Amino acid sequence: MKKFLSLLLAALMAIGCLSFAAAEELPADLIDAAKAEGELVVYGSCEEPYLAAACQKFEQLYGIKTQFQRLSTGEVPTKIEEENGNPSADVWFGGTNNPYDALAAKGFLDNSYVPVNASHLLSDLYKDPNGNWYGIYTGILGFMVNKDEIARLGLEVPQTWDDLLKEEYKGLIWFSNYNTAGTPKLAANLMLQMKGHDDGIAYLVALDKNVAQYTKSGSGPSKNVGTGECVIGIGFLHDGITQILDNGYDNVQLVIPADGTACEIGPVAIFKGAKHPNAAKLFMEYALSPDCVEQADDTGSYQFLVIDNAQQPEAAAEFGLTLDAVWDGYDFAKAVEETTQNVEDVINALGDAADDRFKTE
Repeated sequence: MKKFLSLLLAALMAIGCLSFAAAEELPADLIDAAKAEGELVVYGSCEEPYLAAACQKFEQLYGIKTQFQRLSTGEVPTKIEEENGNPSADVWFGGTNNPYDALAAKGFLDNSYVPVNASHLLSDLYKDPNGNWYGIYTGILGFMVNKDEIARLGLEVPQTWDDLLKEEYKGLIWFSNYNTAGTPKLAANLMLQMKGHDDGIAYLVALDKNVAQYTKSGSGPSKNVGTGECVIGIGFLHDGITQILDNGYDNVQLVIPADGTACEIGPVAIFKGAKHPNAAKLFMEYALSPDCVEQADDTGSYQFLVIDNAQQPEAAAEFGLTLDAVWDGYDFAKAVEETTQNVEDVINALGDAADDRFKTE
């Protein structure tokens, strides 16, 4: 896996020096049918500035009225399951892939359309084997640390996952809610694969003792590190880059865990029963094109892009974020199968504490 990811990273970084492949020509009848529907509703689990820019540009390109709502990756499945085949949105854009997999397993995603632009994906790793979703970006899980606060407290910066269990970090760590965010689901899969099921559960129960707050969104910890309210945040490191570059918090240090980590895949998918199916298909094509994904860099989202004809954000490489950090043994297919059970096992192991810590209202 590491060799593959190293080669993939080299390809990603080289893309900026290449002439990009021409965009695929989309079927005229699809564009006409989408325009005839005239509307589209998007749920987005990426950051709102990126979501807004992506939806607004789609509307400008095709003249299709596009409404959007930012929801965490835990909120979307709950809403779609409650609507039970009559979804109030047509497509889901961004976030982490584990909740997409869980929703697909229950039959709520439409895999009947194969996007033309999927031919530009850098690897089959970046799409669901059954066609339920297609990837648009990937990001690395790690730690964000307030350097000033760590120094004031006379502590060392944590370098490994096990470091986070040290008693001196009690009350200094922020994480995100297992019930509402995709980030902790990925962390649960990583720990249970890396340490084994029982030891992984024991690790996350021990980590809970040092966690001061669980945020609704996976990016929540990153937004509070620069201010010092959160001293150590667990999350995706591109969110830390946003705080440094866009919000001016140069006191934030990014840490790639030395014992290995995992990466998310940010997908796009169509909900089964979408009221605007052709507009949804056209949006999926758009989401897999430079027109859409190159807006990420302009709106403070610095993930690696996973299509071969898009310009990569330079910031990820500048901050030393490489896909080499992904643990060799991480099994993406196993994670798809086990995410729901893994998270349930973690919450059950936390017992009564979980009732208060992970409320979703």
